Amino acid sequence: MSALDLCVRNAFVPEIDDTPIDIGVAGKSIVTIGKGLPEAGSEFDAGGRIALPGFVETHIHLDKSCILDRCSSKRGNLEEAIAEVARLKSGFTEQDVAERASRTLRKCIVNGTTKMRTHVEVDPVVGMRGYEGVKAAIADVAWAIDVEICVFPQEGLLNNPGTDELLVAGLKDGAQVLGAAPYTDSDPHGQIDRIFELAREFDVDIDMHLDFGPDAGQLDLEHVCRRTDEYGWGGRVAIGHVTKLAQADPARLEHAARMMAGAGVALTVLPATDLFLMHRDHAHSVPRGVTPVHKLLEQGVNCSLSTNNVLNPFTPFGDCSLVRMANLYANIGQVGARESTVECLNMVSARSAKLMNRAEYGIAVGNPADIVVIDAKDEAMAVAELAQPIVGFKAGRQSFSHALPELNEPS
Repeated sequence: MSALDLCVRNAFVPEIDDTPIDIGVAGKSIVTIGKGLPEAGSEFDAGGRIALPGFVETHIHLDKSCILDRCSSKRGNLEEAIAEVARLKSGFTEQDVAERASRTLRKCIVNGTTKMRTHVEVDPVVGMRGYEGVKAAIADVAWAIDVEICVFPQEGLLNNPGTDELLVAGLKDGAQVLGAAPYTDSDPHGQIDRIFELAREFDVDIDMHLDFGPDAGQLDLEHVCRRTDEYGWGGRVAIGHVTKLAQADPARLEHAARMMAGAGVALTVLPATDLFLMHRDHAHSVPRGVTPVHKLLEQGVNCSLSTNNVLNPFTPFGDCSLVRMANLYANIGQVGARESTVECLNMVSARSAKLMNRAEYGIAVGNPADIVVIDAKDEAMAVAELAQPIVGFKAGRQSFSHALPELNEPS
């Protein structure tokens, strides 16, 4: 074995061993895993803590993050949030978007995120300025995080002339994913059909904002599942929010879950945004409005938890911590069983990577040396105690560190 450039020692990697192991890195890749590895050029002792390949953010909006100081939020509902951002978009510049997106990306990095899918709006008002600004921000931090862009029509497609051409421009430029927001369109199923047509033409994955509402009586996800089956796009389609399922009775929820599992449609739930925006018409006994993803996992649906919005009218909070999002969902979903709590951690890591079809994700020989150590020795307790990421390595290079707090006891 050649000399190691880096060795992360005494790391707990649950899928490999029940006891701590060493992870050996040469160049940008993991080259050996075992116990008692030889000395490396650089070493980090994890002290038995959990090592992950980093957290995976499947659904975030970098282009409209950090605009809270420019907006008002009086009603706090979805319609107001869309209108407020629409009002501001004409003033977005590439530089403005790049600066805000960069600020958010850096928060994600220091909270242990190593992979991301960001949704970026294109329409005749903002044009490609948001897209270009986000591209610039991504390039600036490419040494620390892998980011793919999903272009989508937030304010409609068929009812918004000129948007289709901008989606095509983004795909021709290299956007890896195509999104949708059918609930803002004059013809929701027509938008879904057009998105599938473009995805097939450009051979890209699909990630839709879908079924964002309070009533499970009519679900666009059923149309998405049918189209996924028809075109053989299983494993390449994700849907986000789907708050309508939070109000579905058990039979309706199980039916939807079986359709999604059968078609290979994954689901991302955005706990902070869904909790903040939903059911604003209730004066008391306000429903949570967050779909119980742990119940969909039981039916074979791959699911992730993600941040969505940061410091804007959709979500006027956020520190970009996916551990916090896992903990928030566990509270909302009343998750208490150990195995379900562990799945909350999986839904911001391994399951998220699967949703994004990142086959290279994982601490394994031959994979990129993306390693994040969190201050926990047990997966369930990592969620329960909001475990802090303490150090991260991207492609074998240290990308961040967090000093652990210390008590200054009296002498």
